[in-house]
Amino acid sequence: MDTGTFTLLVFGGSVAAGLLGSLTGLGGGAVIIPLLVLVLGVDLRYAIGASLVAVIATSSGAAAAFIREGYTNIRLGMLLEVATTVGAIAGAWIAKDTPLGVIAAVFGGVLLWTAYSTLRPPVSHPDPVGDGSKTLGARLRLDSTYPTPKGMETYKVHAVPAGFGVMFLAGVLSALVGVGSGVVKVYAMDRLMRIPFKVSTTTSNFMIGVTAAASAGIYLHRGQIEPGLAMPVALGALLGSFVGARLLARMRVRTLRIIFALLVAVAGLQMIYRGATGAL
Repeated sequence: MDTGTFTLLVFGGSVAAGLLGSLTGLGGGAVIIPLLVLVLGVDLRYAIGASLVAVIATSSGAAAAFIREGYTNIRLGMLLEVATTVGAIAGAWIAKDTPLGVIAAVFGGVLLWTAYSTLRPPVSHPDPVGDGSKTLGARLRLDSTYPTPKGMETYKVHAVPAGFGVMFLAGVLSALVGVGSGVVKVYAMDRLMRIPFKVSTTTSNFMIGVTAAASAGIYLHRGQIEPGLAMPVALGALLGSFVGARLLARMRVRTLRIIFALLVAVAGLQMIYRGATGAL
């Protein structure tokens, strides 16, 4: 395959990854890394480095639009970024001496969990009766509002310590396998912290770029970010994330979620198989 064809394939796949990543709040790494490794034969570590750059681009492209539309909880995102950044730095150093087969198996497991979590329906979060001012979320002024067809609705943030701890693990995972670990972030905010689903996905998009940037610097220092690969990946993911940000507020994403889940499930099984057989 010549360089031009390779670059176009990488760019096109990255556009699709950025689009799906911004719509689901899961980042684009779950599509980009299998594309690079399984389809185009790129070394796993360089694929992870390029994916981290793409995750930064995806987050940057979508975050501004989501903040402008009033979905993102900036205060909550900045608090949780402390945990994800520390975790990302720890994960990048762990990845240095971890065999490729182990990283592939971990990544495959993450993809399977991503597929499962993507298909789970959003949870409704009615607030319990009582004085919300006594919660930690209220004391930290994390409670906020978000737009709905009926107007702005308020919500409360619960289980802040539990969410903070899970975010540290999300940061480790992000650096280890090169994804934004949005599935873990969305899970923590939606299921543990009990905030609305669209707020969870948009706040995840706001956070994943900072998480990825913390570990991308270490990969860059090791020489595992190849500019010729990272550039089309980042540009494609950025374009896709802009399109996804414009579509999110007015489209049903159930069909996209099903397609996304099927793709990442197949890729996850392939990554586990190749890691176990030493075919990477």
